[in-house]
Amino acid sequence: QVQLVESGGGLVQAGDSLRLSCAASGLIFGSNAMAWFRQAPGKEREFVAGISWSGSITRYADAVKGRFTISRDNAKTTVYLQMNSLKPEDTAVYHCAADADRYSAYVPNVQRLYDYWGQGTQVSVSS
Repeated sequence: QVQLVESGGGLVQAGDSLRLSCAASGLIFGSNAMAWFRQAPGKEREFVAGISWSGSITRYADAVKGRFTISRDNAKTTVYLQMNSLKPEDTAVYHCAADADRYSAYVPNVQRLYDYWGQGTQVSVSS
């Protein structure tokens, strides 16, 4: 059974930083693309960042490029999202996702291509 558990969310001020973590179990972790999505109140879930199984390929939503960094530690079966220069519009529930396809060079940016999801962690940014 695959489990993804997010942590690291919280309430911060604009300009602050946070690092989210997603601990995975039940996967052969080093073989799957991983991603972060977010959902703000009243809005649809949107792609934030993704990383290939090896970590060599990353992709970001335009809204977070230059501010957020996704990384993974396959030995710890954990993926991270370092968020700097946070803005109020970054306020959302952040979800971790895993692609069941193994060893793919493609990092999807659409939620229907991810097979496993965590419950999410709340990030709130005040102005």
